[in-house]
Amino acid sequence: MNRKWIPKITFWRCVFALIFLMGLYVSYIRFFKGLGASTNLNDKVPWGLWVGFDVLCGVGLAAGGFTITLVVHLFNMKKYKPIVPSTVLSAFLGYNLVSAGLMYDIGRPYRIWHPMRFWNHHSVMFEVALCVMMYTTVLALEFSPMIFKRLKWEKPLRIVKSITIPLVIAGFILSTLHQSSLGTVFLIVPGRLHQLWYTPILPLMFITSAIAAGLSMVIVESYISRRAFNKRLELDLLAGVGRAVLVVLAVYCVLKVKDLFNRDAIELLFDGSHESKMFLLEMGLGVAAPLGMLAVSRIRETQSGLFISSVMVVTGFVINRLNVSITGMISSSGVKYFPSWMEIGATVFLVAMGFALFGAAVKYLPVFPEETEQETEESLRYLVPERRPVMTP
Repeated sequence: MNRKWIPKITFWRCVFALIFLMGLYVSYIRFFKGLGASTNLNDKVPWGLWVGFDVLCGVGLAAGGFTITLVVHLFNMKKYKPIVPSTVLSAFLGYNLVSAGLMYDIGRPYRIWHPMRFWNHHSVMFEVALCVMMYTTVLALEFSPMIFKRLKWEKPLRIVKSITIPLVIAGFILSTLHQSSLGTVFLIVPGRLHQLWYTPILPLMFITSAIAAGLSMVIVESYISRRAFNKRLELDLLAGVGRAVLVVLAVYCVLKVKDLFNRDAIELLFDGSHESKMFLLEMGLGVAAPLGMLAVSRIRETQSGLFISSVMVVTGFVINRLNVSITGMISSSGVKYFPSWMEIGATVFLVAMGFALFGAAVKYLPVFPEETEQETEESLRYLVPERRPVMTP
């Protein structure tokens, strides 16, 4: 018997197999028994974990794709070109998983194509749906050179490369439109969303926080790729991304604080309610703490400092989106909501599929730059940054 094609059994492969089986079962219940059999949603809480995490977080965390391609191809910052393939790949996978998450969330998933045929010009969700579909197409084209290089298809590769700049511009326009429109969606519920999060500048808040979280995901993915696939990106590149996160996060923090003062909502921070505690957690963990860390160059220029601060930004971003879509809406609904185990299971299943597809792409496609033997040996030094010599008088 040829054992060449039998994969080696490891702990993480067993975990993934269990998650995969659970995902198949949850998918069967959802698509054959309906939302009532698989979720804790009801008429007063129609949007839950799948909208809050799978859609709002998935779209935002993929914002690194359009940000990095923009600075490389339009601002001519070629230094960051090695990051482009991995960020485009993660964005492409992210948007496909968002689409898969939408299939779970909408009541009649077989009608997901309806926005393309039955246009509703008065709906913000129509604009979001159209932008997401078009941007996923743009990402597919930006991702295609990795496949063409692998297959050595020269002609299609030249054609796609010749339209790189129009694709980057289209991606930037479509991303800014739907990233902000996801915030616009919640402007239609002024009486329901808690005052700590409801603000006329919610679209601006959404796109600013998405840029910070998307760039932080670039750093997190690089760290995980190094641990899982022995692939790495240069520390000075990631430190540059960290500086960009610092600037964007500072702008977001100023906007947030100034908005609270302008709306006389600052006193709500300390009323002891569940909403105030969640808001303080979101801002403390996801904004204040990483701002303090990234502002110190000796922390920002180390792998551990970059990774920990980036994880904080991503975690704070996830809490923010869940606060806007769930925490801030629960009080006005008059009922309690906590996702069922099947809602959590479907989300874990989609995240696991994202990791598996990213790993397969890294293994078979030219996602990371090729490393020479000397660079591989020097990669150990990546863990221990060089210290500046101490100057003695």
